[in-house]
Amino acid sequence: MPDRDADLLRRADLEEAFTLLTRVPMPPLGQTRGANASWAYPLVGLAVGLAAAVTTLLTGGLPAELTAGIALATMIVITGAMHEDGLADSADGLWGGRTPEQRLAIMADSRVGAYGVIALVFSIGLRWSALAAIATDGTLWASLIAAAVLSRTSMVALMHMVPNARETGLSSTVGRPGRDTTLVAIAIAAAIGFAALGFALIPVAIALGATTLAVAAISRARIGGQSGDIIGATQQIGEVAILVILAY
Repeated sequence: MPDRDADLLRRADLEEAFTLLTRVPMPPLGQTRGANASWAYPLVGLAVGLAAAVTTLLTGGLPAELTAGIALATMIVITGAMHEDGLADSADGLWGGRTPEQRLAIMADSRVGAYGVIALVFSIGLRWSALAAIATDGTLWASLIAAAVLSRTSMVALMHMVPNARETGLSSTVGRPGRDTTLVAIAIAAAIGFAALGFALIPVAIALGATTLAVAAISRARIGGQSGDIIGATQQIGEVAILVILAY
């Protein structure tokens, strides 16, 4: 069952979320709240998206492809490629093993196999191409912010919907957010997303919901639940879907 919600919107939750999801130096944490702090994940996305957007100010006059590449690299550096790592491990595990136990063992292996490499090529390539297309129409800032915020909200939704696949690992340690925590995260993301995209948020939200439900169904079927790697993969797949829709 998801964790009980307790004392929503603590300021320390934002520091905990940054510590978990980025490589940004933060003060030492005291007592952590795990999944109860996940309401702040969209705000981490806001910071990541803004940082990537600001770097595009330094690329004036460069081709759109280079601007897109720099923005994408900024997001990867800030997060330490942790979501990319989750995507690669998930691809290797979900499709490389014959049983749930084998798949989880493969996902826990730090080595990257063919499925993981292919997944990373597609993720980076599609995001890069989509951002390059978006950069030509003047909506790059809004798209970067919306994609970073909304894709991290899909992580919270998946954590709430799908049980842990194992009793150890990052996802099990963090726990599962309760309904109120999840709804707060969604509300924050919806407000930021609408401010950035206006009514273009509607098709984006539909695409993001579809990809999140798809990942939830696949992870349940293949490993019986979700893990830290699956949560990272959810963010990556969601971000790809968002940027492709916005580039269309």
